Amino acid sequence: MASALGAPILILPSIGFFTYLMGASAIFIWIFSVIQGTLQNVAYAELATMFPNATGIPGYAQAILCKGSNRSPCLRFIGGLSAWGYLVGWGFVPAIFALQITTYLTQLVPVTVAWSGAISSLVIGGLVFLGVFLVNYRGLGNSAKLAYLLALVSLIPLFIITIAPLINGAFKLSNITTNWLPVAWKWDPFHLALMFGIFGMAEWSACASEAAAVYGPEYKKPGSDLPKALFACGVVSFFTYSIVQASATGTLGVEGILAERLSPLLPLAKVSFGPVGTYMTIAMLIAAMVLLIQMASLTASRTMYSMSISGNLPKVFARTNKYGTPVIAMMAIVLLNLVLILVGSPEAIVAASCFGYMLAHGVTLFSYVKAKRDANLKNVVRSFRAPAGWIFIALFYGLFTLPLCFIGLIFLNGYSLGWLPTFIGFSALAAYVPLWLYSRKKELKNTFPP
Repeated sequence: MASALGAPILILPSIGFFTYLMGASAIFIWIFSVIQGTLQNVAYAELATMFPNATGIPGYAQAILCKGSNRSPCLRFIGGLSAWGYLVGWGFVPAIFALQITTYLTQLVPVTVAWSGAISSLVIGGLVFLGVFLVNYRGLGNSAKLAYLLALVSLIPLFIITIAPLINGAFKLSNITTNWLPVAWKWDPFHLALMFGIFGMAEWSACASEAAAVYGPEYKKPGSDLPKALFACGVVSFFTYSIVQASATGTLGVEGILAERLSPLLPLAKVSFGPVGTYMTIAMLIAAMVLLIQMASLTASRTMYSMSISGNLPKVFARTNKYGTPVIAMMAIVLLNLVLILVGSPEAIVAASCFGYMLAHGVTLFSYVKAKRDANLKNVVRSFRAPAGWIFIALFYGLFTLPLCFIGLIFLNGYSLGWLPTFIGFSALAAYVPLWLYSRKKELKNTFPP
């Protein structure tokens, strides 16, 4: 749960972008998306108790679609592709926040502005990745200690900074009510497609509390502990996402956020606490982003490990050290993100990452529907059951994510970010095909280890 508490910080790259596209109504986008994530977590909590040894979202679809001698290669491929999409969703996060850390550090240490953006981002990102790797190397217990510390020094100040304007009078409701939607907004097919794409990007951030389920096998009592962790992270996310966007919009106004599009919390802190508060905010946000990079590295490497032991990736990624950490997978994630840093735009990498994340959620929700109706699965003993009729909620959000938000994101990218994010996202998903074919060939020749 501690490792998943970094999820609320995922809002940072999108505050300015969403305000640019939706005005003050971005508040509604976040609230809707956090509710979506919380309701999805109820289904995931049930799957967690059905498959206590599965590694969260990437493990559930594989357990339902890939296991059993009667499973077709097509189902196996879809289950593995879902897990690969989850890997793309979380595996790009370290590069996103290495770029964000660089942006904030240039405000703290102006001399770094003279450096090349790519060089400074690579240096800063490399140092952060190395530190996170060394901490994660010794296993989840060691990582959780750092996560608790970083959560304490990041989430609490974040809460204070966003609440302060409500107390000191800097918050003005008129900044929200008079700028609810952009002047050019129309409820036509063009803008509806744009809105579905925005919902897709919001899902990448606001539904991320499910990362607590990735460590399912590590819980002492998965059947009871895991649902509690999911619900606790969901509650934290609900209050954080709604309060941060509302406070920033009400205090700064739409124009104020757009003036500092990549780092809108800095002027928010300055309004609340003056210049000293700005420096405190930078330190706090950097701590929060390090927490998130650690969380994403753990989640992505665990996903690779899960896919490898399921036969959907080469078995080299299943190798662990004496602490049970998949070190080869962690090293692959570090190298991937050093390359991604060269893209240079956090918003573009988020948009590319969203394709994989939405694919993973959509397939997993459809897998939940299958698990509830499959004669071989619906009677599996579980210590937690979602309320009656939850299958319809899972089906609704599955269809909402795939295809509506997925297609909407393609449209959004072409309209506002160019085609690079779509190219990166689809190329990353397509890279799974040769890896899966290679793994299947090896599996047919050799028996995978238990």
